[in-house]
Amino acid sequence: FKKSSAKGASVFILSRSGATSETARYLAKRENSTDLIGGSGSVSLDDKDPVLASVLLDLSMTATLNSSLDLGKSVLKSMGNIARLHKNYVEEAGFVVLKSPDIPSILIETGFISNPSEAKKLANKTYQKKLAYSIFKGITQYFSGNYPIGTLLASEKSDIERPRHYVVLPGDTAYKISKKYKISVKKLIKLNNLKGDKIYSGQKLRITDK
Repeated sequence: FKKSSAKGASVFILSRSGATSETARYLAKRENSTDLIGGSGSVSLDDKDPVLASVLLDLSMTATLNSSLDLGKSVLKSMGNIARLHKNYVEEAGFVVLKSPDIPSILIETGFISNPSEAKKLANKTYQKKLAYSIFKGITQYFSGNYPIGTLLASEKSDIERPRHYVVLPGDTAYKISKKYKISVKKLIKLNNLKGDKIYSGQKLRITDK
């Protein structure tokens, strides 16, 4: 950016048009990659027909863009407490580093070195630490409520939100309760020493073994 008057920090995510072209690129190279969605041990596209593969990848990319936008908003808001913002919203661009179908990605620009005033601030170690901490804070605030599925933190959060006991209501079944609290019917039966999946209204059941 050559204008010396340009100033402010920015956060970018992949543009929607970039996502569309990137979907096509990933599909084109799927024969050379076993796991294009989620890395090792995840959803493989190499055995899917072109239409299904396109749908799966599109769903993954859409979810990732939404997560990236939420992450970007959190970081931008936190940075705004320390730095002047170039735009007060998350911007979109086709940067190569943002083009992943399954990992939330943002690109942060902390300011314009073409602006003498900002260049001086960016060279200041105290300002650097404050700005770096604001970015860190924005990231941690986002992930504190959006733990990646399958991680230990997500599992621990699920356990915290799950009550230890549940009182059976009229119309409840073991299957409905196990589905609601994301445990298997088998575990529900074991936790409560049930002889089968028969339960009755008013019965107090253990939901977790912790």
